Order: sequence, then structure tokens, then C-alpha cells
Amino acid sequence: MKKPAILVVDDDPQVLAAISRDLRREFRPDYRILSASSGPEALTTLDELRARGEPLALVLADQRMPEVEGVEVLTHALALFPDAKRVLLTAYADTSAAIKAVNSAQLDYYLLKPWDPPEQLLYPVLHDLLRSWQASYRPTFAGVRLIGFQWSPLSHELKDFFSGYLVGYQWLDIEKDAEAATLLATTKFTVDDLPVVVCPDGQAIPRPDTADLGRHLGLLVAAQHELYDVVIIGAGPAGLAAAVYGASEGLKTLLIERQTPGGQAGASSRIENYLGFPTGLSGSELAHRAWSQATRLGAEFMAPQEVVNLQVQEGYKVLTLRDESVIRTKAVVLTTGVSYRTLDVPGLERLSGAGVYYGAARTEARSCSNRPVYLVGGGNSAGQAAMYLSTYASRVFILIRGEHLAASMSAYLIAQIEQTPNIEILPRTQLREACGASSLEAVVVQREGQQPEKRPARALFIFIGAKPSTEWVCDLALCDAKGYLLTGRDLVADPRYAAQWKLPREPYLLETCVPGLFAAGDGRAGAMARVASAVGEGSMAIKFVHQYLAE
Repeated sequence: MKKPAILVVDDDPQVLAAISRDLRREFRPDYRILSASSGPEALTTLDELRARGEPLALVLADQRMPEVEGVEVLTHALALFPDAKRVLLTAYADTSAAIKAVNSAQLDYYLLKPWDPPEQLLYPVLHDLLRSWQASYRPTFAGVRLIGFQWSPLSHELKDFFSGYLVGYQWLDIEKDAEAATLLATTKFTVDDLPVVVCPDGQAIPRPDTADLGRHLGLLVAAQHELYDVVIIGAGPAGLAAAVYGASEGLKTLLIERQTPGGQAGASSRIENYLGFPTGLSGSELAHRAWSQATRLGAEFMAPQEVVNLQVQEGYKVLTLRDESVIRTKAVVLTTGVSYRTLDVPGLERLSGAGVYYGAARTEARSCSNRPVYLVGGGNSAGQAAMYLSTYASRVFILIRGEHLAASMSAYLIAQIEQTPNIEILPRTQLREACGASSLEAVVVQREGQQPEKRPARALFIFIGAKPSTEWVCDLALCDAKGYLLTGRDLVADPRYAAQWKLPREPYLLETCVPGLFAAGDGRAGAMARVASAVGEGSMAIKFVHQYLAE
């Protein structure tokens, strides 16, 4: 956080230099002394300070200036910095006008020129004003600020992006927060441009895509080398583990992630059955520990970036990215994981991101305070989300097709849910419709053998139907009927294997039908959908990469 600023404004260069000198002599240890040589320059400086979220303690402005007078400068300061002290600097002949301005413009004081000696005529007054300001000063948020509408899908996407990269940000709802309108007014944008991201340096970016944000926040979005030993695609638990082991064992390693690190596990509010963490840890905490570990060991992490094509050329794997850049590598580990399938239920597509969310959407939990929410699905991800949401929502309803959770959820989660009074299981119940004009207002649910029932709902979270993120590579590698990548023994047992595999050896345990192309984690056929299992597969894949590179 920068020191609070004192802004002095005067169009007379000699006066400006003199008062700036005197202020620095007395106040420089605790304040930054800024100067403006005209009214318009002062207005611009005030706007820039507000956009950057920097604190302003006091404005001292000369009254008689062309274009913009001192009172106008101080009035503008009041609008942007209501707590800052405002002092008018005036000549003796203008005393009556200054007194009137104190009343009409809510000024804190006026000072007469000349102010010599400053120890008697300047410093005592300013010290009193600054002590008063310090007593009520509360530092403003100095990080990224996001201005938008609560039910904007793009606002939701940006909140998830910041949360996924542990970027501290302040959410400002344009419909509820007065500060949002004030901050937006300091940019050149309007409500039609929302959401707007205001960066710590004051730059405002309207409706940004995540690649633009990643670049601005210093994330790596371009490869640093022409050739890698191994490229890992997908930064879930399997991909992060592969990056840690690849880098630690001396391989030139690149990890590419199209969204945020952690995959589905990264959105989990609490993982309690992971080895070595007796009190549990959040998915994002696990992901960022692994990310830091991999980069410390030498792995490159490129995100947000997406691989859209993979080909084999002259023994190398050639990756084409969304921005049409190309990367060459000797081996590839596919750890692209799975996503939740979209449900074909009226209203879901229209309200997606506006009260309807696929996955945990932890960033929206606070907006559910004291309101009912619904979850669809009975797996561990749904159970973890229910426990997290129960601390905010008035009631959490879990819709499942079956009679009990035991068939799909770990026992420790079931026990926690049973002990949480505001969580209710709705067995043999299906979602029929999501209702609302611009955001979710209600859901229609139907229990087996009963009539549909419309219920009020603040949010709906969907956790069913795993869909492997492999569509872009199934033309090259063999997949099963559901789209999961075939490897090792499962690959050998497939009738298409003989026509695809050309080497005299059999494929390694995690190797696809393309030599040197490996798969690990939830996107691999036969994988166990658990974090620890994915970490084990990602680590094991690097062993096979070494064997392949040694051939």
C-alpha cells in the first residue's frame, strides 16, 4: 500500500514550488506530496488516484486559477474522496469568498497567502486536519477490482478466474455498491461495458477474456522454448503431479492449462481423505501448493491457454494452441480430466451463470446467504459443496435419483451431511425446470410418483454426468464409446489396436495408441475418480516418459 497522498494545486510556478517544498519538509515521512500546475491537471490526478485505489489525505488548492477554480477542484475531490480534507488557498482580498466556499462547498479550512513562517501559519492547521483524517481512515482495497452485475455470466466467469489463481480481488455489484458507480465514473466506460476489471495500476479493462487478464497479471501465455521433453496438457491433480516429477527429474517440462489449476478437484471446498492432511484441505490449496512446487523445480506453467490440435510430425508431437502458436515436444501426457455434462432441462441453458452453475462455484456462496439453494448429484463433489454452502444458505437441498447417498458418496461425507441440520436429501427426485426472468428464482422438482412442485431457489449447482475433455484428440488416439482415452491393457484388448499400433513392443501401462502420447487421471478409461489416484497416475506417467525417451 502506497503512502497517503497530499495534493497541492496552484497555477503560479513559484507558489507551487514553495508550498510543495514546505510540505515535503514536514510531511514527507508519512505522505506523498503531489503537485498540479492547473485545475484540469488536478482533476486528472484525482481521477487517476481514485482509479488506482490510492489513498488521498488532503487537497490544498489555490482559488484563482483559469479554466478550473480551486473550489471546483475541491468539490471534485469530495465526490471521489469524501473523507479527504479539503483546504482552499487564497489571498487576503478573497477572504469573504473563501468563507462562503467553506459553507457552500463543505471545505474544511482556508489558508491565506503568504503562509510564512510555515511553523506557525501552515503546519499546525494541516497537522490537525491530518490527525482527524487518520482517525477515520480505513485503507481501501489495493488489488484488482471487478465491477459488474451479480447475475452476469461473464462476471461469474471472471470471479472464478481470479479465485482459481488466488488473485485477491474486490467484487463491486453495480446495483448494490455505491463505490462501484463512483469507481466506474473514473474510467471511460459505462454500465454497457460491464463487467469492467480495474487493475492495481488503474488500468480499466472492459469485458476482458481470460487470456487478456492472464497476460496483464503476468501469467505465462507463450512458450519459452522451441522444443520440450514433455508437455502436460491439463493442470488437475494428475497434470500437476506429472509436472512436479518431470521437472524434478530433469525433463524440460511444460504444463498447459486452459482454465485454472486444480481441475474439478480444485473447486472442492474441503478434501478430507487425502493422505497426510488430517484436518483436510481445500482443492485450491492443494492445487496451488503443487503449482508452486512444480514451478520451483523448473516446470513452465502456461495459462490460460488451450491446445486445439495435436499431430505427430517426424517423430515429434506438434501442438497447436488457440492463438495459433505451435509447440514441439518429444512426449505428451494428457491429463485433461472431465467436466460435468449439461442437463437437457428447460431454463438451464438460459440461466447458466445467472444462478445456475455446473460445479461448485464457490465464488457465489456469499450471494446465497440466508436463501435456499439446490444441488443435483450424489457424488463426493456434491457432498463437499453442500457442506460448504450450508454455512451460508438457509437450506441446502440435494436431489438424487436413488434412495440413498451410500452408493456414490464417501461415508465420512454422508455422516457430516446427516449431522448438518440445514441440509436435506430429496431422494428419488428429479429437476424438471429452472425458472426466472434474468436470474434463477425457482426450480421445479418432481419426486417419483408425485406431481411437480415449484420451489423458490437462489442458486442451483449441478454435479452429475462426467464428460471426458478429449473431443479434440479422439481423432488421433483411440477412445472408448464414452470418449475416455484407451491405454495399456485396455488398448491392447480393443479390436482397433492392431491397425493402430506399429511398434514391436506393447504400449506402456498409461500409453495411448500413439507412442509417446500418455494419458493419466479422470480422462483415461478405467481411471479411479479420486484425487490420490490421479496424483499417482500423473507421477507414474513420467516414469513411462523416461522409458519412451530412452528408446
